Amino acid sequence: MKKIIFTMLIALLVAAVPATMDAKTKKKTTMKHRTEQDARNFSLERKVVGKHMLSLQWISWKYFGTVTIKKEADGTLSCKGEQLARKCKDAEQGNIDNDDYVKLDGKIEIVDKNHLNFTGEIRTKIYHINNGQEVLREGTFNFEATGNRKFWRMFPVLNPADECADYIDIYFK
Repeated sequence: MKKIIFTMLIALLVAAVPATMDAKTKKKTTMKHRTEQDARNFSLERKVVGKHMLSLQWISWKYFGTVTIKKEADGTLSCKGEQLARKCKDAEQGNIDNDDYVKLDGKIEIVDKNHLNFTGEIRTKIYHINNGQEVLREGTFNFEATGNRKFWRMFPVLNPADECADYIDIYFK
């Protein structure tokens, strides 16, 4: 009887050793993966957090606005900025004397290096769109950097008020 109990005990110990080693290996692998993921996230945050140029093609690709993305105390990323039309004479555009703008106010979620999700409000006012009245968009919008672009472009680009394309771009630092 003692021999049977002893044999069973040895068998249980032998069976448990690989499981214990496997659990330790799995824990090390998980921690290594988590550390690598944290490093990637930190690197992406450094790319995203800060001051960026902002543009809407109807206003100007020559005179940019700014948008600031900040890391808040709770870990979320806030996003606030605007581009305002300049009152000036421009050789290509003639006299510019309007109060056009694009304004962003919300939160950013980093999906990957080429893709941000923006949740909040986007306000545009362009003199020749929607009879010059403000267009308010609320919700979640994708900002994507495709191809060799050095900026994230908002998608969908369709302006719901006049069914024209609004190219709202946040440029890399």
